[in-house]
Amino acid sequence: MNIRLTGSMVGAGVSILCLAAGAATILSSGSTTTGTVAASTTTLLGALDAGIGTSTTSPTSGATATITSSFSTFDFASGTKLPEKATLSLRNATVHPGSGTAYVPVTLDRPTPNTIIARIITVNGSGTLRALSGYNYQTVDTVVIFRPGDPLVQTVAVPIISAAEGQQFQLKLREAPWGGLQGQSLATITATSSVAPTAKATGTFRQPRTFAATGALQFELKKETHKRSPEGGWDRWATSLSHGRTQVANGETGLYLDSSLFPSAEGPVYWGTQGLVLHSQKLKSPIYYEGRNWYYGASVLDGRNFVASQIGYGQYEWEAKMPNRRGSWPAFWLISTSGWPPEIDIYEGFGYQSYWDFDRHIGQTIHGGSRGVRSFQRGVTIQTEQAYGLKGYSQDFHRFAVDIQRDYITWFVDGVETYQSVNPFKGHRWYPIMDVAVKATSAYDDGSGDMIIKSFRIYSAP
Repeated sequence: MNIRLTGSMVGAGVSILCLAAGAATILSSGSTTTGTVAASTTTLLGALDAGIGTSTTSPTSGATATITSSFSTFDFASGTKLPEKATLSLRNATVHPGSGTAYVPVTLDRPTPNTIIARIITVNGSGTLRALSGYNYQTVDTVVIFRPGDPLVQTVAVPIISAAEGQQFQLKLREAPWGGLQGQSLATITATSSVAPTAKATGTFRQPRTFAATGALQFELKKETHKRSPEGGWDRWATSLSHGRTQVANGETGLYLDSSLFPSAEGPVYWGTQGLVLHSQKLKSPIYYEGRNWYYGASVLDGRNFVASQIGYGQYEWEAKMPNRRGSWPAFWLISTSGWPPEIDIYEGFGYQSYWDFDRHIGQTIHGGSRGVRSFQRGVTIQTEQAYGLKGYSQDFHRFAVDIQRDYITWFVDGVETYQSVNPFKGHRWYPIMDVAVKATSAYDDGSGDMIIKSFRIYSAP
């Protein structure tokens, strides 16, 4: 979600990364592996050194890259700068005829300050020596994930059925990698006995974290203590954003409602049988506000004045069921108490985009800058069923969480780490926003336009 403080458009364009699991094994990803990278990849590993780690090579035993990186000395310029994105590339590989597996290097050119996710698939070869899926190798459609601190090389294993001398096929990136830049997007795998085969990459890759509340419980959403008002207060939520009840620069068509101000509309926030409901709607009668008619109603709870909802470091955790109505734009996000930006988007659902699947897609992003001007944004939009085995966000309740620490910000869904970024916002305090915006001109009546919050907790850390 983006907040508007000027007359310019600050909404982000969004592309989709469709991720899929396949027959491949991603070696050195999420586990410690043993083995060497053969001489065919020695040059690659040496090139990766470039002052960002160490690389030792041997013509007979292969190469091992040991990467040590830290962004502790990087100047984030008060949250307006991030380290450069790493470039992800596929590298050519060789396999001996008769071998059962080909190992294809996937590389970064530098340590990454954030999680990088890419989809990789196999492609048949060409010419008279082409290798074919199902005959010479098994089809691969798989996800590769690099997390901050990981080594710069991992390998994708492609099962070989029968490959004769000189036969070749390819691996390619289906899309530009999320969180990183795209380098070499196509790699050729050749069956040959004349050179050493490409071997598995070595290195210890960090296991994904599991969410755990490490701070002290500071706030818990409860029906008996819940309060709200148009502008909020030290003990209550606001039903407006800091700059008002509209976000025209984001292309939003929904007016953020409050029952005390707009009694003719259906209640935008109420307690239902499953939890606190944030209700979006097409209005039965338009509401004239700020010089124009509004035909849709949006809903928001904003903690800018709610002291108990604000922390510097710690964790926010929501358990919620998402809407699935086309044109709805649900989000959980954080804004600095000193003003926008910076911003941390814990969950965002782009229901106004035609590709968006509310049951499989999530967006997680940070926005940097100051005084109403955004200088960067970085994050991921991922198909979590294929990447992490997570789905059904509009069908049932799921937990969305973020852990803000001095070194890294880490995102979780149902306790599973889905994204991590170096923290460029040291020293900021945050307040939460939960909302269902509307970005529609349709009948806006398909599915549900409601977000239902079953629980919400805030844990403060020193």
